Amino acid sequence: MSTVRHLNPQTLSKPPGYTHVVEVTGPNRTVYIAGQIGLDRNGKVVGAPGDARAQMVQAFENLKSALAEVGATFKDVVKITNYLVDIAHLKDFREVRDSYFNMAAPPASTLLVISRLAVDGLLFEIDAVAVLPEK
Repeated sequence: MSTVRHLNPQTLSKPPGYTHVVEVTGPNRTVYIAGQIGLDRNGKVVGAPGDARAQMVQAFENLKSALAEVGATFKDVVKITNYLVDIAHLKDFREVRDSYFNMAAPPASTLLVISRLAVDGLLFEIDAVAVLPEK
């Protein structure tokens, strides 16, 4: 059985909503999920133009669906990478993220602010790594 430990070394600053170190030991399956964006199942950008929050919720819902495909949930996610087109959306990102993850033991996380995403009008993307027990 795999064990997951969430560690925040006292020699590092207290992280706002993520864990500095996530250690996984034991037999497990590692699942890598490609970047999820604010597109609905028909490939349309959700929300009104510029509605970053709606796109974030859709991206997290898409991530939830991808996790479910392998029998995982957000509790199995050990690392996320997040991409914002505008740092002004940081507050929305943190609120949406915090509603999906157990904030007592959040995943390791990286946030990048970038000039644009691959599809015009997109404002946010998230990819993830999940660890599950062996089948």
